[in-house]
Amino acid sequence: MAQVLANAKAQILELMRRYRHRVDFLSIRLENSQSSQILLRGQQPEMLSETSEVGGQVRACYRGGWGFVSFNRIDALAPYVEEAIAAARILGTTRTRLAAVEPVQFHQPLTIPGKNPREVSIGQKQILCDRYAQIMRDYSPLITGTAVRYGDSLQRVILINSEGTVLDHSWVDLEMRFAATARDSQSVQTGRETTGSRRGYCDLEHLDSMVKRAAQRAVNSLRLPTVKGGLYPIVIDPVLTGLFVHEAFGHLSEADMIYENPDLLEAMPLGHRFGPPDLNIYDGAALEGHRGSYLYDDEGVPATITPLIQNGILVGRLHSRETAGALGAKPTGNSRCLNYHFPPLVRMTNTWIGQGTTPSHSLMDGIQEGLYARNWRSGMTNGEMFTFSAGEAWRIRHGKLAEPVRDVTLSGNAFRTLANIEAIGDDLAWDESGGCGKGGQDGLAVGCGGPSLRIRDVIIGGT
Repeated sequence: MAQVLANAKAQILELMRRYRHRVDFLSIRLENSQSSQILLRGQQPEMLSETSEVGGQVRACYRGGWGFVSFNRIDALAPYVEEAIAAARILGTTRTRLAAVEPVQFHQPLTIPGKNPREVSIGQKQILCDRYAQIMRDYSPLITGTAVRYGDSLQRVILINSEGTVLDHSWVDLEMRFAATARDSQSVQTGRETTGSRRGYCDLEHLDSMVKRAAQRAVNSLRLPTVKGGLYPIVIDPVLTGLFVHEAFGHLSEADMIYENPDLLEAMPLGHRFGPPDLNIYDGAALEGHRGSYLYDDEGVPATITPLIQNGILVGRLHSRETAGALGAKPTGNSRCLNYHFPPLVRMTNTWIGQGTTPSHSLMDGIQEGLYARNWRSGMTNGEMFTFSAGEAWRIRHGKLAEPVRDVTLSGNAFRTLANIEAIGDDLAWDESGGCGKGGQDGLAVGCGGPSLRIRDVIIGGT
């Protein structure tokens, strides 16, 4: 397969020479992917699959109109190029505005610090999943259901465009998800844990304590009281901070959202204050070692670290070349696609809130009645509104952690919540379990994180 892709490179370069004068921009992407997927429910495998796929995409732009074609035969590419060009020429009516970038010639063979998951048999991967499921079942006779989901993928991408960029790079991605369901005569509760990595299979081999926590959380929740709904001061841990900054603010920073929604552009003008003076929010793939890290995006733009909020002031957005050209900005290296079936969109990479100066152990000081929430169970956003379910929660009484509670949901307006941040902790942690969805492209690997936060007047759902 490596030789097939190498031969296709020469074919693409010839196609670029032949067709680039018919459009304003032309890009061809080839991709070879291999993956494993395992799903265990109870003691039975529900899914056990190994796949290998080769395909590609053509993107053409003419007078602002885009043509896109995806394909899974790479022996004769000219018809796909002609089809994409024809569509672009039909749709183009204005002018093409792509922010300029320097062409790149880059080749990076696969390099991972740990064990390549593609060198591990699917039988061994199933044994690992079975062991984790057994840990959850053994925790308590109250555990009545378990689910273990395993996924890995290896992708090699060749990207060549009409401006002279030639990219050839590879990476692996891994993810595991665990769920344990506990039941007694009065209630059913579920505990969940997730993790991901781009470092290697060894990161998934020693998760016994994480798996046990999922079962423990499910069992403990059976006997916990619920909390009365209302407005509370809350303290959230770094994992929940990461979910909040990604879901509630990060998507609003994607410039295609701004470009296509004039009301949002008016609501989020650069230079406007959205938080306290010590609030700093960033996104960037140039931050090494995370699931959203890379050197070049799917347009061949170098990865960056983009400040979104600095000292409480909105200072930046995430861009593709098209949104940067339309809004007079610089590309930020945030144009990404899940695979060759989809065109790249403006997507987050690693999104985080910077560390503060308040000692994390003192964030509860002075709170007479509030809540501490940790980890996440589920979440959803609709524009600037959000609702998240905490994985675990405790009451705060007189500045101290008190009894645990269950079924705690946090809701509100993202802008108002940012403005209500009272203190930013001096700790920082990352959640590498995220799979982001947008435009039908679900499961794109991202990282998110931050410090613990203290926030006033958060809407808490409960009884």
